[in-house]
Amino acid sequence: MASDKPKMKVIAENRRAKFDYFLEDYTEAGIQLLGTEIKALRDGRANIAESYAAVEGREIVLVNADIPPYKQANRFNHEPRRHRKLLLHRKQIDKFIGAVQRDGQTIIPVRLYLNEAGKAKIEIALAKGKKLHDKREATAQRDWQRDKARLMKERG
Repeated sequence: MASDKPKMKVIAENRRAKFDYFLEDYTEAGIQLLGTEIKALRDGRANIAESYAAVEGREIVLVNADIPPYKQANRFNHEPRRHRKLLLHRKQIDKFIGAVQRDGQTIIPVRLYLNEAGKAKIEIALAKGKKLHDKREATAQRDWQRDKARLMKERG
C-alpha cells in the first residue's frame, strides 16, 4: 500500500518555537550549504533550537544554526555556526522582509529536513512573540490572598 505523503527525514526540530511564539505563515526554503555540511546533515546531526533567520541586505540568512563538522573530512570542514543563505523566490523574500520591518515579526526556523529527493530544506515561519507570564505577580497575589484569609480569621 503506497502512501501519498512524501517521505522526508527530519534532521532537527525547533520544539521551543511553538511555545515561545505564535507561528503564522509557514514556508519551505532551501539552504545554501557547503559539501561537508550536507554530509553532516545526512548523518542526522544538526541543531536549530537557538537559531533564527535575519535579513541581510536583500537576502534572508539562517543565523546560529549548529551543523557540526563532518568527521571524515577534517581538512575541508566548515564553520559549525556560520550564516547560511536561505534560497527563496524574490516575492517570498520581499514578503518576509516587509513583515519583519513593518510588523516587527521574527522569522523562526521550525524544522530542518531532507526531502524525498535528498535535498536539505528548512521550514520557516513568521512569528509574533507571546507575552510571557510574570510569575512574581501571581506569587504576590497568592501570598496576599493567604495573608488576607489569616487576618480575617484572627479578627473574627
